[in-house]
Amino acid sequence: MHKTMREHNFDLIVVGSGIAGQTAATSAAEAGLNVALLEKTASLGGSSAMSGGWFAFTGTEEQKAEAIEDSPELFLQDMLEGGQHLNDRSLLQAYLNRQEETYRWLKDHGVQFREVEISAGQSARRSHNSVIKEVLAALHRDFTAAGGTTFLNHRAVRLVQDESGSVIGVITQSDQVEEQFTANGGVILATGGFSRGTELLKTFAPEQLAAIPYGGKGNTGDGLRMAWKLGAGMADMSFISGTYGSHPDTGEDFHELLTAYYMGAVIVNKHGRRFVDESKDYKTLGRVVLDQPEGLGFEIFDAKVRAKSHRGIPLKDIDTLEELGHLHKADTLEELAEIAGIEPRALSETIRSYNAAVAGDQPDEVGRTSLCNGVGHLLPINEAPFYAYPAKSLMTTTYCGLTITDQAQVIDVDGEVIDGLYAIGELTGGFHGAAYITGTSLGKGAVFGRIAAEHVASRLAVPTA
Repeated sequence: MHKTMREHNFDLIVVGSGIAGQTAATSAAEAGLNVALLEKTASLGGSSAMSGGWFAFTGTEEQKAEAIEDSPELFLQDMLEGGQHLNDRSLLQAYLNRQEETYRWLKDHGVQFREVEISAGQSARRSHNSVIKEVLAALHRDFTAAGGTTFLNHRAVRLVQDESGSVIGVITQSDQVEEQFTANGGVILATGGFSRGTELLKTFAPEQLAAIPYGGKGNTGDGLRMAWKLGAGMADMSFISGTYGSHPDTGEDFHELLTAYYMGAVIVNKHGRRFVDESKDYKTLGRVVLDQPEGLGFEIFDAKVRAKSHRGIPLKDIDTLEELGHLHKADTLEELAEIAGIEPRALSETIRSYNAAVAGDQPDEVGRTSLCNGVGHLLPINEAPFYAYPAKSLMTTTYCGLTITDQAQVIDVDGEVIDGLYAIGELTGGFHGAAYITGTSLGKGAVFGRIAAEHVASRLAVPTA
């Protein structure tokens, strides 16, 4: 028996409630649009809520307060070099043109940045740390206050087009019931990547199935599939990689990712041998570690690095990792190796050789010259006690997908705009190129969320706030 499909009408439909979708929805609602925010799961936030909360911005008050030397030009250079110049420069330029305004908009919504750090792919300290769940909650509170409507447990399954091919809505499923959401101004896809999408990983990056699965429960590639069906183009699909630095027993309640290698540690395999320049971005490290025995690399460091721990700050919180029992500790390297399951003689020789390279007595065996991306002086590992953190690659994010214009409009395989369809956040390709730089994921989600909302508002001739 045929059932009548329930229909809803809005100015804008935003699909996905991570930082990208939430920023777009809140911006559009505050600009006077009638906005529906659709979330596949029972809770808001997606992978953003599971992230470390880092945003990459330059020219900020926090940087000025600490006399950090940085510039949009240096930021662009880092993104291009990290991406091996395979990035879409128009997207990078759009980010740089709007990142300061987006930073101020976030602060106007109560976002506080606790710390500014250097991390993967950066040559200046520009990762601004937030309590991401509080950021998302604040934006959603303001979205609701501006008249926005949220629909949880609504999985988008297909896009709706009119006779001209313009996207005018989306069909959702919830409890086996289909509903149609129609939008006057278009549909913004912010559905995240496919770190949980086994079939898509088998298609595009089968080797990454060896990484620890992570990311939002809903991140199975729904938005990618829906737009792909309409002929959307794709970019960066060959660069999918997990992030190196998570304990094999990493759970979903705590963002367990340690980058002690940017603080002075080295990385060795079970045989006690280094296998990569540890100053590279952690996506590259995540790709390389899969080729090691058991996909395992041990971050080896001493008391000097241990003292750099910053409790509660993702990537640097060694204190919590030790309390979880995920850190090995010993007074000698040989004893540490025995405890951790590393070949003792090889580890001692590797550290001896590394310390000699740090002292300038010989070249470094993997060509390392800095702590992180050309910045920071190497430290000898020579002050007891010594530590080992066993870590694997964590499949958090895919950072590839739909091709878009600098206005966040989806482009098809022939380079034509699919009218009425937008994509933002992790779902999109072209921005990162070959590798990811810390903070640019949440950053681009927010920046392009603002851009997409403004474009829809302009289509509807609604002045933006």
